[in-house]
Amino acid sequence: MNTKSTRERILQTLLANPRCTINELAQAVGISPISVRHHLNSLLAEGLVASEEERHGVGRPRLVYYLTEAGLERFPTRYVRLTTRLLNQLKGTLSSQAMSEIFAQIGEEIATGYHNIVEKMSTEERLEFLRKILAEEGFLVEWEKDGDTYRIREVNCPYYYLSQQYPEVCSVDQSLISTLLAHPADKISCIVQKDQRCVYIIKSEKEHGKPLSTRNESSRMGR
Repeated sequence: MNTKSTRERILQTLLANPRCTINELAQAVGISPISVRHHLNSLLAEGLVASEEERHGVGRPRLVYYLTEAGLERFPTRYVRLTTRLLNQLKGTLSSQAMSEIFAQIGEEIATGYHNIVEKMSTEERLEFLRKILAEEGFLVEWEKDGDTYRIREVNCPYYYLSQQYPEVCSVDQSLISTLLAHPADKISCIVQKDQRCVYIIKSEKEHGKPLSTRNESSRMGR
């Protein structure tokens, strides 16, 4: 197996399975963990892959790897052209508010499809479920309890390039989060506004007059 094909297989594995450990990549690609580490060092240096610690049960956090925006760009994205043309037509016909409402409805419909599943879940259980659902939509999400609020961070945004020209797209995930958690999600930072990440907070009972149910008061991050 040559170096190029090995690198590509590592990238393709991360595309299909975001946030892999070295051992998981080694098993998927069929090479030793030492070889995987060697290739990852090169991919990290090129900015195609990033890494961070992730808590996984009891014990020390594990190091996981995922594709950066530059890494994602290496894969075919011709569908973006069609999407951009469609959005351009809509923007020439509809107001920005109307477009935002359309995207918000899309997010709401995605979340509503899981109503029966999350109906009896606590807030933290919903947050874990939300993380999985957003992963299916292409988002990498972390959350933690911060005092009397919950903070949700999107590590990446699959709509990043579209949102540069059509910020109304951001209504999709905000609406999805609010609907799935059955509580308003307030955006306090946004990649489109040149912030490092999109961050949402779920405010406390005092703010909204509605309790946030929880079975575990301990802080969790990206489990």
